[in-house]
Amino acid sequence: MTKFCSKCGTELANKDDFCKKCGASQGTKTVVAGQKSKMAAGLLGIFFGGLGIHNFYLGYNNKAVWQLVLCLAGGIITCGIASIAASIWGLVEGIQILTGSINCDADGRELGE
Repeated sequence: MTKFCSKCGTELANKDDFCKKCGASQGTKTVVAGQKSKMAAGLLGIFFGGLGIHNFYLGYNNKAVWQLVLCLAGGIITCGIASIAASIWGLVEGIQILTGSINCDADGRELGE
């Protein structure tokens, strides 16, 4: 099967992601094994961020444990104020993940779509 550039029509090798003549991207995305989803991490941060679930998912286990402790034990000690703070912290991180401010996991791999 022959592959052609979607912009200029030049014939391409099947492995080419960019046209050698015009430089246009051919719309192929590379998915790396073990790559975490940006959408999943962001939504986990928004909905369960106070518990640190998104940080467990991304491999930031120490930070996740601190968020979990702050939310559960700190919430009891401070009558819920620490739980609110942990929830806001998780919400902000979830938004940062979805907007691209946080774009890699604990191993330094870029988050996928």
